[in-house]
Order: sequence, then structure tokens, then C-alpha cells
Amino acid sequence: MAAGKKHSGNGTQPERLSRQVYERELLRLQVELVKLQEWVRAEGARLVVVFEGRDAAGKGSTIKRVTERLNPRVARIVALPTPTERERTQWYFQRYMEHLPAGGEIALLDRSWYNRAGVEHVMGFCTKEEYGRFLHQAPIFERLLVEDGILLRKYWFSVSDAVQEQRFRARLKDPTRRWKLSPMDLESIGRWEAYSRAKDEMFVHTDIPEAPWYVVGSDDKRSARINMIAHLLSTVPYHEVGRPVLELPPRPPSTGYERPPRDFQTYVPDHAAALGDAAGEPS
Repeated sequence: MAAGKKHSGNGTQPERLSRQVYERELLRLQVELVKLQEWVRAEGARLVVVFEGRDAAGKGSTIKRVTERLNPRVARIVALPTPTERERTQWYFQRYMEHLPAGGEIALLDRSWYNRAGVEHVMGFCTKEEYGRFLHQAPIFERLLVEDGILLRKYWFSVSDAVQEQRFRARLKDPTRRWKLSPMDLESIGRWEAYSRAKDEMFVHTDIPEAPWYVVGSDDKRSARINMIAHLLSTVPYHEVGRPVLELPPRPPSTGYERPPRDFQTYVPDHAAALGDAAGEPS
């Protein structure tokens, strides 16, 4: 095995990036994402980024890094709940269409219409006819989006079974992340091969030239985030948009305003000061 490499269930992966290298490159890429955002807004472009993959593959944490420094009025995260009874009677793609971006907007889909090709198919939540219809219609639907000028990017986050189980166990122990683990996630452990076959079949039908799938190796989350963001930036023909030079105006002289006494308002308790005292530090 070559130096600087390690083996995972998905093949050979680079060693984990050091935090220093990761944070430096992430900041550089986030600066570029801001430039991309301003280009999208100035040009009236419409960008849709689909995030799919195994449970615990790192989709959510990557979306968080993508949007961390962006304007939420421009870049929206779309994470739809279970469809309502009414939505179940609609054309399958209908509930997603209302979340597509208007001009000058970016939509980041934390899972998407591909639920039908994955969890719905594997868990038996849709019929064979509905599944077959989806595989036929999805490429048509996506070609229509691209034909209308939408920039569509699809990313599949690939994680090995060993790393997925490791992340599941970590979530069980962490009270701040336990909500990420559902009975459906645990069910996926016993259906690993079924999900693998479903993903392979999905790629056969929907990895089309107009909207190809891009696979992100995500056994190392730091590398996955960096690789995905760098690739996204490389696929969009954005450029830096000139912005007006802003200068702070001089503060005008006082006209005699006085703030009301503190007793007239309700302040939150100074919890931070109590922490400083408890640690023996000056507050």
C-alpha cells in the first residue's frame, strides 16, 4: 500500500487532513462560495445542488460548511419531511418543484426526489410500479430543469460499512447528535447490500450526461467537504462580481438622547459571568 494512504471499504482513501490544513483550505473555499453566491445573485442564475448518500455519510455536515458564510436569503437548505396525505396523491416530483430556486437563488437539497430510488424502494414504501415510473421519469425531469437553464449538480456521498457503524455508535453516545439516529438508520445496517443494489440501479438510469452523478468518498469527512466544495466551484462558470466601495459615515453629534435606566428593561441573567467566577477567572 502506498505511503500516505489507508484502505477503507470504498477503496483507497487519503489520510485524514490535519485540522490546520483543513481549516485553512475550507476558509479559502468559503470565500470562493461567497463569490459564487454574489455571481448567482447578479446574474439571476439558478443553482440546485442535490446531496444524497448513505446514512451518516456526512451530507448534513457538508451542507453546513457550504452555507456557513452564505446569505440565507440566497442559499436555502431544502430538507422535506415525510409527505402529507395530500402530497402522496400528487405527481411525485410536484412537491419538490415548489422548492426549486428562482433567479438569483441557490437550493441545497438535503436528500431529494431520489428518496424514491433509495429508502422508499428498499423499505417498501412505494410500489414496484411507482419505483419503475420514477426511474423512467427522473432523467426526463432533470433534462427539463437543465434545458430551462437551471444549474443542477448531484453528489453521492459514499461511506464504508465500517465507518458508518462507527459514526452510528458515536451518535448513540453524544446527546447533541443522538437526534440524528433514527430507527430507520439502524434498519439500514441490516439492508446494506439492498441499498447498494438500489444505488447501482439508480445510477444506471439517472447518471445522465446532462446531470451526472459525482461520487464523494466520505470515510474522511474533512476530505469529503473539501473535495465536494472544490468540485462544485470548478463546475460553475462564476466570476467575482464588483461591489460598491463602502465607507462608514461619521457618527453625528449627540442631540441629548439618554438611554433609559437598566431597571426599566428586563435583561437576561449573566450566565457567562457566573461561569468565569466558577472557573476562578476574572469576569
